[in-house]
Amino acid sequence: MALTTNRLSVDHRLLHHLIVHQILPTGGGYAKLSRMQVFLMWCILSKIEFCFPLLMLKTMVRAFSQKKSVLPFGAILTKVFQHFHIRLEGEVATKLKKEDTYNKSTLNRMGWKKQEGIWTYCPKVDQAPRIAREEQEDNPPWEAQEQAAPA
Repeated sequence: MALTTNRLSVDHRLLHHLIVHQILPTGGGYAKLSRMQVFLMWCILSKIEFCFPLLMLKTMVRAFSQKKSVLPFGAILTKVFQHFHIRLEGEVATKLKKEDTYNKSTLNRMGWKKQEGIWTYCPKVDQAPRIAREEQEDNPPWEAQEQAAPA
């Protein structure tokens, strides 16, 4: 059974967003959590250390080995290079995108609204079929039949 992001609390959803965009950049959809994403969330929430440089290296090697991929961690590596005074002349600078900053509008874009001081998930109307499909995927028809049948 796959865990979907629409079932996460606002705190966990924001943590997942940070993981998929900053810590472990991935391509494709973000509706379902991978095992590695769940593991990283567990490590962070449980305050268990993990080797981030090794994770970065493995992610970069995987990105390099794919045909259509962008090398991840550009913003992080730029900060590291600047810290160690590595010359970056001749490199083309790229502005941060709106989605690379985290604030109230980030949560609003993710479907969360603050109502009476509490963050509430309010999917757009066009999101309802997607959410229903994801919930159906969590409980496929064959599993529902098995649960209904007496053992």
